[in-house]
Amino acid sequence: MKGKKINITESEMLAKIVAQGMVDKKGRNVVVMDLRGVAGAPASFFVLCTGNSPLHTQAISDNVHETVKNISKEHPYKLEGYNTGEWVLMDYFDVVAHIMVKETREYYRLEQLWADGKTTVIADDED
Repeated sequence: MKGKKINITESEMLAKIVAQGMVDKKGRNVVVMDLRGVAGAPASFFVLCTGNSPLHTQAISDNVHETVKNISKEHPYKLEGYNTGEWVLMDYFDVVAHIMVKETREYYRLEQLWADGKTTVIADDED
């Protein structure tokens, strides 16, 4: 019996690497949102997680950057919100990482805003 070939895109792989960087630094409620089928989506994938504090979101962001750089040699095109740490956005063109404190994530509800996308839960740990 022949095996089925699995075709994974570079964007999918990058989203998984970003998620792994979040999980490795204890990011909570990590999800990957596949937005490729959503009209008007600003990226192919969103990867979201929650940090315990602004300092934690910065540490998660640092780890995502190092993990992505070490595995895929990519660097974010844009980094926003790092100084305040309430919502750190890392733009890798097709993949956008959103690292937020709990209150910010609950307020903006990106999972509901982009609910037409396919969401995969990577780590689900409520506190």
